[in-house]
Amino acid sequence: MRLTRASLLLPLLLLAAPALRAEYVVLRSGLRLKVTGYQLVGEKYRLQMTGGKLEIAAEEVVAIEPEDSFGPTATVQVSPQPLYRDLVEAAAKRYNMDADLITSVIGVESNFDPKAVSRKNARGLMQLLPETAAQLGVKNIDDPAENIDGGTRYLRFLLEKYNNDLSLALAAYNAGPDKVQLYGAIPPYSETISYVRRVKRGYDKSKSKPPAKTPAPAGAGAVAATPMARPNQSP
Repeated sequence: MRLTRASLLLPLLLLAAPALRAEYVVLRSGLRLKVTGYQLVGEKYRLQMTGGKLEIAAEEVVAIEPEDSFGPTATVQVSPQPLYRDLVEAAAKRYNMDADLITSVIGVESNFDPKAVSRKNARGLMQLLPETAAQLGVKNIDDPAENIDGGTRYLRFLLEKYNNDLSLALAAYNAGPDKVQLYGAIPPYSETISYVRRVKRGYDKSKSKPPAKTPAPAGAGAVAATPMARPNQSP
């Protein structure tokens, strides 16, 4: 689908998306669309934009990012298929993690699209780079079960590395442990700052009360702290 061609359909799209605050919809092509509302209908997003509406295939959307200057946000919530939830819960139990945290990471990373591929070739539900997948023992990076297992194990590794500091673990998942080590904090990249905020926001909303600072329960089942390639490198 070409965006320029789709833009010609704006006057014909009369189904309104629910009004939200301003967001940026990021497409696979790299384009960022500023929208004031959106709605996921089947396999398409219906976007409300200044001056009209636009309909885009869901597979073309790689992220929906908030524009923080507009106050309280409404984050897109896409429910995973039951199969994915089963896989998430199995991985959470296997690595002593919170299933809601894993789900929140998947939502931001791939919007639950098992075929998602980033500009840097991070792949699948939890957006693993091929070298990361290889180090995690993931043989089929596009298989939802293996992808979720590898991503969950890597996230657990990062939580242990940063003493269960969720913000640093998420920053490392997005920008890489070397960047977190370089700055001694969340790297000053707008993408990483937004990523950490959106995952935590989705995680908070999944709980009946605000989660503690350490979302991963302490206990047995620790993962050996061996160096691994980062799953999603910020520019």
